[in-house]
Amino acid sequence: MTGVLLAALIGAEAAPPIDLRALERGRVLAAAQAYLEEPPVTVTASSSPRSSGGRHDFFSEGDYWWPNPSDPGGPYIRRDGRSNPENFVGHRQALMRLSRIVPALAAAWVLTGEAGYSRHVAGHLRAWFLDEGTRMAPHLRYAQAIHGVSKGRGIGIIDTIHLVEVARALEVLEPAPGLSKAERDGVVRWFGEYLRWMTTDPNGIEEREARNNHGTCWVMQVAAFARLTGNEDLLAFGRDRFKTVLVPGQMAEDGSFPLETARTKPYSYSLFNLDAMATAAFLLSTPDDDLWRFETKNGRGLRRAVAWIFPFIRDRKAWPFAPDVTYDDQWPMRHPSLLFAGLAFGDRGYLDLWKTLPADSTVDEVVRNFFVRQPVLWVPAGARARRPTSNRLRARPGAPSRPRSRRGSTAGSARRR
Repeated sequence: MTGVLLAALIGAEAAPPIDLRALERGRVLAAAQAYLEEPPVTVTASSSPRSSGGRHDFFSEGDYWWPNPSDPGGPYIRRDGRSNPENFVGHRQALMRLSRIVPALAAAWVLTGEAGYSRHVAGHLRAWFLDEGTRMAPHLRYAQAIHGVSKGRGIGIIDTIHLVEVARALEVLEPAPGLSKAERDGVVRWFGEYLRWMTTDPNGIEEREARNNHGTCWVMQVAAFARLTGNEDLLAFGRDRFKTVLVPGQMAEDGSFPLETARTKPYSYSLFNLDAMATAAFLLSTPDDDLWRFETKNGRGLRRAVAWIFPFIRDRKAWPFAPDVTYDDQWPMRHPSLLFAGLAFGDRGYLDLWKTLPADSTVDEVVRNFFVRQPVLWVPAGARARRPTSNRLRARPGAPSRPRSRRGSTAGSARRR
């Protein structure tokens, strides 16, 4: 972890450390040992006849789109919150697989220094980003297509949130054996090309302007890939957008996310958006521009957002909105927002709760929406929480104990995830 990133997260006046290495060692090494047997599987291993792209082009289909019973061969129709199991997910599953394997092996290298782990990572990185026969093209033109409606949408850029921890692993692995300098430069160049596409292509601009979790995930991805490629202009852009668009545009005064609580899966979407916002803040913060301590004039900021949702992570039954229509019993997980906030704000309650939550899941829906799985890649050995600067904020009286709608409205949400 770079000095700038560490300094932004962890203050000089430190509370007792959180021993992540001891906590994570057994879990990480068990997974890494299994992954040493796994060969690379890229987008070229599967295909769909509905894709408008070629062999190297990532393709996925919008989750909530289904055949129309009154017009079976016609355009699909939307059923918010309910994923169509017949949609093509081969490329997304391959990408999620990469996002589990590479960070776990990188974390094992961090914990042990054993070269076998980093060398196996190198094979996956070559296959995905360098090998002309198997590499993925650095764009998402055909992501989250809708049969009979769209060949690919800006909304599909959310599929590459699973490259965020891959990029982090690549940063951490820079001194490790495995990739040559020329190969590493080639992988970084791929991320630079993808970053350029997602910040200039109309699909990328559309996703940037999304007002809900999609806009948050666009900033988070830009932050991760700009850090890896050393793009200071885009890092500065991300910091500005965090302060001028994400927080004031998405967060209510009490710290909740109204566009997420209005969905048919309000709990998981709220957690997902906060995790993405917290990860973006972690990646973008500097000692001179600490996004963890940024607040609007009316007090909106990450401190308030984490304080709002914390009681509902601690006690799932206290959630004041409707339950998620699917997978409601699969949350919460060991959310990075709790870990990062616990360190940033010196809140041992956040850290203690984080340690008790599930770190892994075998449920595809959870894997798809949980993108920071290896904390030892993010927080160095001996990291200490800042001493608290104030008591944890409490939810404002009466908010949101009586939400306006127990179900929320799905009107106008057709372009949301």
